[in-house]
Amino acid sequence: MLFNSIKFAIFLPIVFFLYWFVAKRNLKYQNLLLILASYFFYACWDWRFLFLLIFSTLLDYYSGFKIATVEEKHKKKLWLIASVLINLGILGVLKYYNFFVSSFVNTLLQFGIKADLGTIKVILPVGISFYTFHGLSYVLDIYNGKIKCERNFVNYSLFVSFFPLLVAGPIERATHLLPQIVRKREFDYSKAVDGLRQILWGLFKKIVIADNCAQVANLIFNNPGQYSGSTIVVGAIFFSFQIYGDFSGYSDIALGTARLFGIELLRNFAFPYFSRDIAEFWRRWHISLSSWFRDYLYIPLGGSRGGVWMKIRNTMIIFLVSGLWHGANWTFIFWGFLNALYMLPIIIFKKKKYDTDVVAKGKYLPSIKEFLSIGITFAFTVFAWIFFRAENMTIAIECVSKIFSRTLFTIPELTGNTNILYTVIFTCLFFIAEWFGRGQPYAIAKLFPKRSRLLRYAIYYVIIIATIRMGGQDQQFIYFQF
Repeated sequence: MLFNSIKFAIFLPIVFFLYWFVAKRNLKYQNLLLILASYFFYACWDWRFLFLLIFSTLLDYYSGFKIATVEEKHKKKLWLIASVLINLGILGVLKYYNFFVSSFVNTLLQFGIKADLGTIKVILPVGISFYTFHGLSYVLDIYNGKIKCERNFVNYSLFVSFFPLLVAGPIERATHLLPQIVRKREFDYSKAVDGLRQILWGLFKKIVIADNCAQVANLIFNNPGQYSGSTIVVGAIFFSFQIYGDFSGYSDIALGTARLFGIELLRNFAFPYFSRDIAEFWRRWHISLSSWFRDYLYIPLGGSRGGVWMKIRNTMIIFLVSGLWHGANWTFIFWGFLNALYMLPIIIFKKKKYDTDVVAKGKYLPSIKEFLSIGITFAFTVFAWIFFRAENMTIAIECVSKIFSRTLFTIPELTGNTNILYTVIFTCLFFIAEWFGRGQPYAIAKLFPKRSRLLRYAIYYVIIIATIRMGGQDQQFIYFQF
């Protein structure tokens, strides 16, 4: 069930009504309703994968219970290892087995050795990378003493499979979400209105920006050999806005939907394209995944406590793993490697690292230095997205070779897309709205709060009409494949 579908537009009000008007203030019934709604939501993709979700939930629920209750430290560790290995084993077989087998066979062929290793025919369960990481964070936090185990299975199941975040995040932590699940929730009108506003903005990002930018990006990346270097650069820029509008749009809808039920999810994006260096970009992009790798991989490896070479090693590991997490393809691994390379000057020369403070705070425009820093960071990010978008390394290298040729200085060839003018206009307006709303949780969180209500509702009307008029067939979200 897609967030941008008629089915979801019917599903959400029904669950909302049952939650607040039937279950009312009974927390037990509210949580039970949400878990049933979440399982139905997931079963709409493929009901067979529901059994895998339930198995993963049972595994981590029981592992967490055993880690919390057994007294011997070595037994706690054994239960932790078992949970981690089984979770990653399932993920590895379903998502990476064919990739590693094919890569191994191709490597042997380079040495003249033919190997007949069979691959498996399997459809990757939607959202498996996300709910696997939900469960892993839970057992790791219990083992590290950050949280107590949850005895109520319905409450824990809801933590793992709450439908707004189930298939594409954000990757929640038990320390953040579980306390909200076990606590009584009251309806808050202002939060519900804010949730609807964020849903609206997320739908605009997905339908108007991402889906229309995708038409241009797909046209170019599906046939890169036919286009000049300048056209491929334009395609990469369109893809940059496509993936941002698509993924951050999903996150906005997820956060807004959760707020309708009195639940606050982790923020996943903080205007990443206004970052002043690549380190800041990764503090603003897919925040829940970046912080997950930081807390459960980077810091256990030693983090930034060692010397320069240890920092480089740890940074390289987390970015390569992050690339592999995104997909079983050498393009994703190289994309991660490229981002790790971008981090090296910051590590080696110990440059100032920007946090998530607002750029040009209190100003309409950035300084020249900030403008150049944002532009350079965006350019490096766009270049890396080429590898993320390309179907394979051969196509990626073809795109890059075109960019570093004389054709880079030709006029881009943009034909065959009747909506391209409207796409450019709305993308520019979207960029402006993001800039002026960069100090808020999302761009229109406080839309002209001191201006007239008429103007505010006129803008809402424009957003709604643009979303309806520029929308077409329901398009799947990019991160569903991860």
